[in-house]
Amino acid sequence: METYDVVVVGAGAMGSAAARALAVAGREVLVLEQYELGHSKGGSHGGTRLFRLSIDDEAELLRAARAKVLWSELEDETGVQMLDVVGGVDHGLAEPQVAESAALLERHGVQYEVLEPAAAMERWPGMRFDSQVLYQPGSARALAEQALTAIRASARGLGVEFRTGCAATAVRVVGDGVEVETAAGVVRAGQVVVTAGPWTAELLAGALEVPAISASQEQPRFFAPVDESTPWPVFVDRREGTPAYGVFEEGRGVKIGLHATGPRISLEERDFLVEPTRDAALIAYAEEWFPGLDVTRSEAISCVYDNTVRGDFVVDRRGPISVATGFHGEGFKFVPLIARYLTDLVTGAGSTPESFRL
Repeated sequence: METYDVVVVGAGAMGSAAARALAVAGREVLVLEQYELGHSKGGSHGGTRLFRLSIDDEAELLRAARAKVLWSELEDETGVQMLDVVGGVDHGLAEPQVAESAALLERHGVQYEVLEPAAAMERWPGMRFDSQVLYQPGSARALAEQALTAIRASARGLGVEFRTGCAATAVRVVGDGVEVETAAGVVRAGQVVVTAGPWTAELLAGALEVPAISASQEQPRFFAPVDESTPWPVFVDRREGTPAYGVFEEGRGVKIGLHATGPRISLEERDFLVEPTRDAALIAYAEEWFPGLDVTRSEAISCVYDNTVRGDFVVDRRGPISVATGFHGEGFKFVPLIARYLTDLVTGAGSTPESFRL
């Protein structure tokens, strides 16, 4: 029977980064992935993500600030750019909310500006605003595909084995270790790290009880800019009823999504199809708020969120099983921090925030 120090199940963003971090910590690591690397059936594929510091949650702000330092370290270690600092805007907030968020940023030394709508539209003519804009110059595009390619290459260089097309079907605690069952046989390890997104609860059934996890199918769109020279910050529209976000990606346009509005789905029955009513709402939103985009030239895409009822991430360990799931489409900016948490759990060097625990 094959034996490793750690088996990581799921080679998405969290699993790939955790495998690399564990290898740096001296562990022999096998990563099992049921599909190919970079597949589109989960939540880790795609070229870009948003990186921003929270504007209304102090604990999250501090975690994001720590993650930014860790992203910088990964860039130094791999020689690959992972964050492209283009600045970011939050808008759609009432003035008292803007003032409160600005005070939090001020308290933690985070650079920001508060702009009136006219000034913001002069700076970003591709967008329209009707309320004060909170600008963070340190916000960035996370170059997701580029980053994960580099992280996996670095992990391989450190001895990590990625085994694709190899689905884990069960996890069993045996003695002081675990056995991970796959279609190709059983692999034994001292510990297992499960980063399998919405597949996590099913995989761990009978071995570890985790909070209920549901999958939702989200459907952002890429919209073509009218003028290729128009500057695009990353952005979040915080107005009630319209939780929207966006980021520019070279060669594809500006990705805009209505955050966490998709229906709950069965992973086995996922169809990747655009739901017309929600799609029409997204196109109408883009037409209303983005004069710099051509809504007649766009491309719909599909992604999956893994959601927990309680709304927080789940990152914790019980015995030889560590788990990280429930990222609600908001986890990518924290990838190196979640990898650090998982490595600390495996090595016994530390724990995770209380709100993340099982």
